[in-house]
Amino acid sequence: MDERERIELIDALFLIHETFEVDGFTSFEINHTQEVGDNRVRDDWGVVYERSPHGLPVPVGHPVADPAALADYRPPHPRREHLLLHDLARERFRGERALFWMMRGTFVLSWRLAGMQNLMLQMYDAPDFVHGLARMTTAFNLEMLDVLAEAGVDVLVVEDDIADDNASLISPEHFREFVSPYNRQLVDRAHELGLKVVRHSDGNLWGLLDTLLESGYDGLNPLEPQAGMHLREVKERCGDRLCLLGNIDCRELLPSGTPQQVEDAVRQAIEDAGRGGGLVISSSNSLHPGVNPENCIAMFEATRKYGSYGNGGPAAAE
Repeated sequence: MDERERIELIDALFLIHETFEVDGFTSFEINHTQEVGDNRVRDDWGVVYERSPHGLPVPVGHPVADPAALADYRPPHPRREHLLLHDLARERFRGERALFWMMRGTFVLSWRLAGMQNLMLQMYDAPDFVHGLARMTTAFNLEMLDVLAEAGVDVLVVEDDIADDNASLISPEHFREFVSPYNRQLVDRAHELGLKVVRHSDGNLWGLLDTLLESGYDGLNPLEPQAGMHLREVKERCGDRLCLLGNIDCRELLPSGTPQQVEDAVRQAIEDAGRGGGLVISSSNSLHPGVNPENCIAMFEATRKYGSYGNGGPAAAE
């Protein structure tokens, strides 16, 4: 896209939030990559990505594969200009929307630098190397947090995908050793700065849920139904300690279902987890290119229809 097309796309995104009264806007870094060849870009960390057919970047080049590479590596520092999308949203919404920021957690940043399979093997072969990556990426994120707080972010989303449909990608023991302590530093610092913190991870999180609760997160997202994150069960387990965000299936329902099926799913989600509050309706991952726009609109409208405490909807049935 050229600059005009980018501006039009951002304006359309803002209009969607205004028209359908979406309560929060999520920003992330933009303009932080450079072209390095046909269909490839490199970010500030030196990670090379290849664009998928939908334009989504997939990491393919990992600059810190071993302890020797780490010893010679110099990480980037946060750059204020990368918050452009957040700044535009803050100016546009002027306090009428909660402003979220999506930050990559230490597991995602580390495996992008080292390669996922390699990072997992190094947890056995070179644990000091894995901790070194975690310390380095966490130092960057802590520095970034100060920038975000000054910029007026309300909610930090720690995006650190750690599971597939069946279980966590690494053992709970490795999670507690190599990942959780570092992300917990982000949670503690964000709370000191007055931000709320949402943990984002796809997949089946039941084996890690107690550790996530101990870490002090304020919310959990995206609660994939196909991964066994059934909303009623999660609400019963930890709904008094976490705000739940997500659960509307974006794999099959939002792309291929009918608007009525989407409305039914939203109503069911509110019946399962809306009582007493602490529920934010959203998709089970994202509104990706395969989502049917009519179903997206149906999700917004059904949330307004059934989610208000004052209109007799399920959320009002205390």
